[in-house]
Amino acid sequence: MKFSIKNGKPEMQKSACVVVGVFESRQLTEAARAIDKITGDYISSIVNHGDMEGKEGSTLLLHRVPNTLCERVLLVGLGKRDEFCDKKYRDAIRATFEALHKTAASDAVLFLTENPVENRDVAWKISQAVIVSMESIYRSDQLKSTQDKTKRCLQKIVLGQENQLNLVTAEKALQQGLAIAHGINLTKDLGNLPPNICTPTYLAKQALSLAKTHKLKTKILEEKDMGKLGMGSLLSVARGSRQPAKLIILEYWGRSKKEKPIVLVGKGVTFDTGGISLKPATEMDEMKYDMCGAASVLGTLTAIAHMKLPINVIGIIPATENMPDGNATKPGDIVTSMSGQTIEILNTDAEGRLILCDALTYAERYEPEIVIDIATLTGACVIALGHIASGLLSNDENLVKELLYASELSADRAWPLPLWNDYQEQLKSNFADMANIGGRAAGTITAACFLSRFTKKYRWAHLDIAGTAWKSGKEKGATGRPVPLLTQFLIERAAKKRS
Repeated sequence: MKFSIKNGKPEMQKSACVVVGVFESRQLTEAARAIDKITGDYISSIVNHGDMEGKEGSTLLLHRVPNTLCERVLLVGLGKRDEFCDKKYRDAIRATFEALHKTAASDAVLFLTENPVENRDVAWKISQAVIVSMESIYRSDQLKSTQDKTKRCLQKIVLGQENQLNLVTAEKALQQGLAIAHGINLTKDLGNLPPNICTPTYLAKQALSLAKTHKLKTKILEEKDMGKLGMGSLLSVARGSRQPAKLIILEYWGRSKKEKPIVLVGKGVTFDTGGISLKPATEMDEMKYDMCGAASVLGTLTAIAHMKLPINVIGIIPATENMPDGNATKPGDIVTSMSGQTIEILNTDAEGRLILCDALTYAERYEPEIVIDIATLTGACVIALGHIASGLLSNDENLVKELLYASELSADRAWPLPLWNDYQEQLKSNFADMANIGGRAAGTITAACFLSRFTKKYRWAHLDIAGTAWKSGKEKGATGRPVPLLTQFLIERAAKKRS
């Protein structure tokens, strides 16, 4: 779909469809009132007769509305005016496109950004409208013998505003929305691919392709290279697999290299059987999503490269499979990490932290301003926070505040959990510097405590996306999170550097 911004009157739009909102209690929005006036109270008559009550998510399509230049008018219910919030705005956009895709309209003009949303400006509403609309056309059927042949008539979207809008600001918001949507789509594509295709080698090729497209610097470390660096922890996970592990590094330099970069580290377990500590067979197919942290790093780099964001960002992806084999790591084995710290592996299914810890140590060479790791790390996070919020743990309270602000602004929620030293006790080992698990209690926190032992030289945050990176059931598939959160965080950071 093509997007554009336009200042103009709703009643004067020559379009296949004009979209306006209706609040509950039969309250027309400003744009709806403008159309109602020119039509001789046609809209209010329909609303007063109860055909559109304004309930959130409801829609009503009208044809041949008197005295208008458009072919159709779509009324969208916005719920109660005093309860209209950012979530309900996004839901209204989602309902709009669900209805539009059922019509033969080739273009539409949306007058929904005019409605006030608490603590959100017009730029936010434009960006979110673009992201949600792009979500409405995403499909993952490239491996089906017959793709979805449903003809989608909708090709052009105009985001209209009756009140005069700063078109430069609006266009920038539109482009940001498109960039984030591209990043989300790449992350979804990678997360949805089967593990026989999306291997560590495949991820490395995708990184090289991304680097070529956006002129990024890239480096792929092979197992022998990792061995020379002493990455015994990462390599211990790869021992049972016939697919060679990779350490993928991408460098985006949007400012002088004298400025310290932000490093994103993404867990890239392209399939996780649990290793010798084998997972139950039920739903094991979903373990192809265990590389969504890696996918989100590639998606975020795609987004900021599209925006040409003035900031330095390094992406580091430790990529491997975790498979059972005669050569696989066993419970009770002790390995030495790149940092020199030894780890007693009590459970081979707690492998994500084993590959991340060496990548976090590798990140030190960039003398980073901030490091954020992203991982589908613990089932305990799903129990704690469900599928709504990603878990957030950090060694820096100000960084937590920044990430929470970005999560709220991007509608990609995160929630902080404590990282107190009290929990470190659970990782004690009689035979090594630490164990790789701390028992069932506080599993998300002890996993982050483990990682914190490798992040003492920089400001660091950990995002556990086990509950937010994908959906199960009827809508099974990758969600593209937390690309919106990470991208918004980097947008805010870049803005601070400009000021």
